[in-house]
Amino acid sequence: MVFSFRAILAFAKRFQVRDHWIPVRNCNIASCTLNINLAKQQECQNSVPASSGTQQSPIDINTADSVYDPQLKPLKISYDPRNCLRLRNNGYFFQVEFEDSRDSSVISSGPLKNHYRLKQFHFHWGSKSDRGSEHTINNQVYPAELHLVHWNPVKCKNSDEAILSENGLAVVGVFLKLGKRHNSLQKLVDALPAVKHKDAAVDFFNFDPTCMIPPCSDYWTYPGSLTAPPLTECVTWIIMKDPIEVSIEQLAMFRSLFYTSIGEKQKNMVDNYRSVQPLLKRTVYSTIPSFRNSVSQQNAYT
Repeated sequence: MVFSFRAILAFAKRFQVRDHWIPVRNCNIASCTLNINLAKQQECQNSVPASSGTQQSPIDINTADSVYDPQLKPLKISYDPRNCLRLRNNGYFFQVEFEDSRDSSVISSGPLKNHYRLKQFHFHWGSKSDRGSEHTINNQVYPAELHLVHWNPVKCKNSDEAILSENGLAVVGVFLKLGKRHNSLQKLVDALPAVKHKDAAVDFFNFDPTCMIPPCSDYWTYPGSLTAPPLTECVTWIIMKDPIEVSIEQLAMFRSLFYTSIGEKQKNMVDNYRSVQPLLKRTVYSTIPSFRNSVSQQNAYT
């Protein structure tokens, strides 16, 4: 996940990272094909700088080690399609931006202590369908991952301040898998040719992101970070358990975009994800009671 906010742009100008911050994770052999070769391994080298932080994202979610918390409530989501403003290619991914001066498109409940306003959503995807998601589940990689980015208006004055504040952001992650065409997403897919190159932006109105939330309300949650510079540890991550389906043609439209501006040598926008980071001392909590661990079991041993 990365932002286009002024604070991020200032950081980018001061500390330049090669290849437009195009991160590619180290291949996880368990989730790649058995015929993986040296060329594939070299292709999967990460170019996002390391961080000395202890709460970095993304992570691999090991379901056997996640902790069921019966106190976690379903996430409440209330989006107003009228807040949808524009579609932009920022040279890293395409993002859909929302009006966020009022509490009209918000999430609340779940692991959150107050409501958070929707700022934008974007995707990460691979050049091939054996990679693309930032988070993984038991080392399983999905072809793409959606991030709905929200900021905390109770604690912060604006989204720029939120990316530098503890608990400043809440990001809902949704995995994408190949399957049938996602009819509601097609409106966005049809608009992508208008932002084919870096810095292109067009008006994009009346899109409801709720259509991309899976029906199942189960999720994992943990404290983490942005997944691109400045890698600040300001994010409450909420990763939905179930993926949504998109067609191979829809995902191909994502891959048809460019990292580069008009007039520059074209470079396809693919593999724009960061490699998984160590969990360290963090705990991943879950709303899914089938897992063996639970908060009550943990308390029994403390």
